[in-house]
Amino acid sequence: MSENPKLQSSKTPPKSPLPMGPGRVGMGLVEKPKNFSATMKKLVSYTKPFWVSIIFVFIFAIASTIFAIVSPKILGNMTNQIVSDLVIIKTHVDFGKLEYFAIELLALYILSAIFSYIQGWIMTGVTQKITYQFRRDISEKINRLPLAYFDKRTFGEVLSRVTNDVDTVSQTLNQSLTQIVTSVTMIIGILAMMFSISWQMTIVSLILVPLSFVLITLIVKKSQHYFKEQQDSLGELNGHIEEMYAGHNVMRVFNGEARSVQKFQKINTKLFGSAWKSQFLSGLMMPIMTFVGNLGFVGVSVFGGWLAINGKIRIGDIQAFIQYVNQFNQPIIQSANIANVMQSTAAAAERVFEFLGEKEESVENDKTAVSEVIKGRVDFANVVFGYDKSKVIIKNFNASIKPGQRIAIVGPTGAGKTTIVNLLMRFYDVNQGAIKIDGVDIRDLKRSDVRKSFGMVLQDTWLFNGTIRENIAYGKPDATDEEVFVAARAAHADHFIHSLPQGYDLKLNEEADNISQGEKQLLTIARAMLIKTSMLILDEATSSVDTRTELLIQKAMDNLMKGKTSFVIAHRLSTIRNADLILVMNDGNIVEQGNHRDLLVKNGFYASLYNSQFVAGSAE
Repeated sequence: MSENPKLQSSKTPPKSPLPMGPGRVGMGLVEKPKNFSATMKKLVSYTKPFWVSIIFVFIFAIASTIFAIVSPKILGNMTNQIVSDLVIIKTHVDFGKLEYFAIELLALYILSAIFSYIQGWIMTGVTQKITYQFRRDISEKINRLPLAYFDKRTFGEVLSRVTNDVDTVSQTLNQSLTQIVTSVTMIIGILAMMFSISWQMTIVSLILVPLSFVLITLIVKKSQHYFKEQQDSLGELNGHIEEMYAGHNVMRVFNGEARSVQKFQKINTKLFGSAWKSQFLSGLMMPIMTFVGNLGFVGVSVFGGWLAINGKIRIGDIQAFIQYVNQFNQPIIQSANIANVMQSTAAAAERVFEFLGEKEESVENDKTAVSEVIKGRVDFANVVFGYDKSKVIIKNFNASIKPGQRIAIVGPTGAGKTTIVNLLMRFYDVNQGAIKIDGVDIRDLKRSDVRKSFGMVLQDTWLFNGTIRENIAYGKPDATDEEVFVAARAAHADHFIHSLPQGYDLKLNEEADNISQGEKQLLTIARAMLIKTSMLILDEATSSVDTRTELLIQKAMDNLMKGKTSFVIAHRLSTIRNADLILVMNDGNIVEQGNHRDLLVKNGFYASLYNSQFVAGSAE
């Protein structure tokens, strides 16, 4: 399919997430969306059916956090009780009161754990339902998109929408959404508890918070550059390794090992430099946070001791306050990380919504129903087409094919051969003119009806992960075993299938590398035979097999083409000498047409193509 932008398989490995150790605040390279607010509004509207569940999640998350926040205060009260009994009153410890505090504390811990479990259970269910809905919508969208969309994008690009992007959104909804609630609740709750204990100590502890943010901002700003370099170098290194392994034999044949190692060392050295600097800077975060936190502890301890000496605060309150100071950094760090995660999530969601918003093929409810009996007459009337309308490929194409004729389409690369097939199958619609089947313009028929009128065998054999029986019956899932066997025998595939360990029940793997290329082609011919269409398209079906296998496939295709209007695209002109009509294409036009003998007598463009192959074949 040389005229059509090919759909390439993307083997570029996904970018590895950057390590985020404890205390590393937003150190990874964050992908930012084009329009954060608009995307988040769409994402929120997507969760609308689950708002009641999400409200309950928020309620349980807040309750769980509040119960966790109150516990240091109760521990402080226990300490105050012991100090009061032994130091101030100088009597025995009131274990009754301590038991009351202990039961109260245990109840809070249990309730906090239960509420946390419930909100996690509900949120997991909501997240999986939303993820299921996303993937379902994407899957349905794929079937409604025109082929032109996939011609302009790689497999990996489309696949990432269904996997990476949806997973990113799913993880954020499952974790970050509740973390936002708990972090905000913790910050507000801890501040409230700290102020309730001592507003003076709270101010002392908060003085150092801006210092933490300033230091974090400076380090993040400095490290972002190195993280980007690290990510770029990592992608370059992965690409080089994949390229060298994929073409390992070629590299060795041309003695490219030394050059490959040299290039690897160069990239690896660059990666080492950027990775060392980025990881060193990110590693500074924890010591800096710890240092600033320790300064806060010193300030609180000294000032709290002074307040205690002056009778303005009790020992247990200082203990509780220090616990709150220790907990205060956690939600701040978590909030900073969530801010970065939300940016990446919005970028992923934006790509998903862009995909779901792509222009679809037009709805065909008003189309004419295809005739049950298709004779197979095909007419091309002044067909004009270009994948880009400003660059016309097919120019005033005219041809009339009678039912049952075998039509060969030949020409040099880029002549427009495969484009004709794309138009016949309504993968694209003509810009001008018309293509008619039995006198009916195919644009007046449903695409599915047009496509089921054709059988197709392509150069690139497509077999899926399943048994040979299932692969042959792909176009007719309800086919009986006998129908499958008859189709396989007609395709000259039955003999080799029986020679396989499990015969028709042999399961082909994803690459179908447990059978040969020629055997794959015979299976696709059997698949086309089983559906018994009145028209057939063969696109370079024998170009990638040896001469002996080609003869076997040719016999199978002769059986397949009996009584059918057949369009054969072939580079090997020796395979189409028996065609009823040969359409010779060049630059999007039919420059010659006729049978093999007549075209050779004309000694024109076809004769030139044929003789060049003949001479090349003789030279070999």
